[in-house]
Amino acid sequence: MKITRITVFHVELPLEYPYWLSGGRLKFESLDATLVKLETDAGITGWGEGTPWGHTYVPAHGPGIRAGIHTMAASVIGLDPRRLLDVERAMDLALPGHFYAKAPIDMACWDIAGQAARMPIADLMGGGSRTPRPIASSVGAKTLEETRVVIERYRRRGYIAHSVKIGGDVERDIARIRDIEKTRLPGEIILYDVNRGWTRQQALRVMSSCEDLNVTVEQPCETLDDIAAVSGRHATPVSVDESLVTLQDAVRIAQGGLAELFGIKLNRVGGLTRAARIRDIGLAHGIDMFVMATGGSVLADTEALHLAATIPDDNCRAVWACQDMLTVDIAGGRGPRNIEGHLHLPEEPGLGVHPNEDGLGEPVGIYQ
Repeated sequence: MKITRITVFHVELPLEYPYWLSGGRLKFESLDATLVKLETDAGITGWGEGTPWGHTYVPAHGPGIRAGIHTMAASVIGLDPRRLLDVERAMDLALPGHFYAKAPIDMACWDIAGQAARMPIADLMGGGSRTPRPIASSVGAKTLEETRVVIERYRRRGYIAHSVKIGGDVERDIARIRDIEKTRLPGEIILYDVNRGWTRQQALRVMSSCEDLNVTVEQPCETLDDIAAVSGRHATPVSVDESLVTLQDAVRIAQGGLAELFGIKLNRVGGLTRAARIRDIGLAHGIDMFVMATGGSVLADTEALHLAATIPDDNCRAVWACQDMLTVDIAGGRGPRNIEGHLHLPEEPGLGVHPNEDGLGEPVGIYQ
């Protein structure tokens, strides 16, 4: 089997509500999505998606994905998509780094491999738990009052896991954490996500002040060096996601005891192939995990769900999904959807969901 054609689509995904990060430092209203269609000489077609969370969040942006695919396409055409490591090496030779641009191709290859084997991707990867995974909301708000409103909106949709955005102001963040904890429901999973919004002294002040609440804070500082500098000086569990990019990052976090949780962002780390290695580092060191797309449609959510299904139930905290935040649905209701705050693994082979191609507009790139 060989890849014969790569078709690239550019799609705008408007958000239902304006979204704020780091206490209002960054605002987002629409996501720039890249959909990739891989065709083979065996008649099997796979789909991938790359949707960074805007252009200002991390070093990744929609036009960069499309430029990266343009650069790598000639090296990928003619390869067997089931030989994921061959595809990975070819992309790395054609374009060092830029993992976010490689993730959609990796995703589409796994989709093809699963279809060829007549197995869901999670089963092909050797996992495939059918335990529904809690969906983590993403509560981006500027004020305490708005935070309450957004969490209640998600609770009405059945969500039991929430990622609450904080950062940038010590007193405000302490007040917000304490306010949310007063109304936390039994069994709820709440992650306080700073998105790198604290300095070292701010992180230490907030996390020390909230030790009595036993909350979990995600990505408190900009870098792993910053997180390491305050590690051991507080008793608040830490999750790392934006600074978890490479296998080397995972090893450093695990060996240095810098975090108790991994937040694996599939597009950020380069797709399922690389994410599986990070997962194994986490499991080997007793580190639990959240699994996330950086954003996107039900395709990106489903990819994250497949990885989550390869993590033992007791070690997988939740899957962050973006589809309920969007005003458009590129798959016509197909694929895993919110059922009482959980996503259920699809039984179809491969990814288990494809977009409505006729609704994607004209391709912005065709390579063959």
